[in-house]
Amino acid sequence: MTQETFVITGALFGMLAIIFGAFGAHALKKILSEDQLKSFETGVKYQMYHAIVLLLLGFNSEFSTSTMYWCFTLGVLLFSFSIYGLILSDAKGKKLRFLGPITPIGGLLFIVGWLLIIFNSIS
Repeated sequence: MTQETFVITGALFGMLAIIFGAFGAHALKKILSEDQLKSFETGVKYQMYHAIVLLLLGFNSEFSTSTMYWCFTLGVLLFSFSIYGLILSDAKGKKLRFLGPITPIGGLLFIVGWLLIIFNSIS
């Protein structure tokens, strides 16, 4: 995985987190319940946290691995985007329940990515 791939993916996820956060705060505030809005915000926060991690790994390419990249990238897609899908589909009255089990898989990928950072730093 190249340094540019880490940086571009991190920047894209960061940009989208800002867009989704603004969308949630303004457009969705009127149609989501408080609990739904909090869940949506959780997806945005985790997306932004891991966008920053991808950027940091991209700027430290000698430390990063392609497995880290895929753990964080797929983690964002599975964790954050499944939350967005669950919340938006629920707000429209047709909750996509199949997304529910996908969210923890994304969380598990985040955990593995962080473990890889730990292992890489002590070896």
